[in-house]
Amino acid sequence: MKIKAVIFDLDGTITSFNLDYRAVRAEIISFLINAGMPASTLSMSESTFGMLKKTEIFMRNNNKPEKAIAEVTNKALSIIEKREIEAAKDTSLMPGTLETLKALKKKGLKIGLCTINGEKSMQYILKRFNIAEYFDALTPRNKVTHVKPNTEHLQTTLDALGVKADEAMIVGDGLPDMRCGKELKLVTVGILTSDSSKETLIEEGANYMITMLADAPILVEQINKKARNKKK
Repeated sequence: MKIKAVIFDLDGTITSFNLDYRAVRAEIISFLINAGMPASTLSMSESTFGMLKKTEIFMRNNNKPEKAIAEVTNKALSIIEKREIEAAKDTSLMPGTLETLKALKKKGLKIGLCTINGEKSMQYILKRFNIAEYFDALTPRNKVTHVKPNTEHLQTTLDALGVKADEAMIVGDGLPDMRCGKELKLVTVGILTSDSSKETLIEEGANYMITMLADAPILVEQINKKARNKKK
């Protein structure tokens, strides 16, 4: 199918990856332990959202009221959000970001952003670098119940763009991007800008690999040219 939309991750893809996730996880673990979670159930190797889901289940199993669960969740998210905004103040656009967004728009493609960042830090970044106008759909974590790799996050972005999965490409540097892209059957593109290796990204579902954002419009053109030739 012809690619009609490109969906990007934010941290590590559009902007430099500078959020200290280990520090965030350590702070969340400390908070959750003080909130009553057994220390043995929490791990630095687990995502903060995985920890929050585990905490929600634990509290429900121990007959905690929904209000108490919501208070713990909201406090944890406020800790994460504070760290994200601090990181957003020091981040920078990845090389070729603006040129890439302009090139995709010139080709008539829709552009989406699917990020586990909260809306405040996302909007701060878009405003700071004056790139909000290029995006047709924005899906921060607070717009969905379950973030990627859960497919709800990416599907929400597809719905907002008004395109089918096989008409879209997702570009990201992380395993969650590859996993949900693969499950929904998008064209899934890994970009080598963070700690994830080429081999790992391919293993998790990347159909293509690029080394810089400027490669994305070229790849779209190659895929669409191939689709046009098949119709002939």
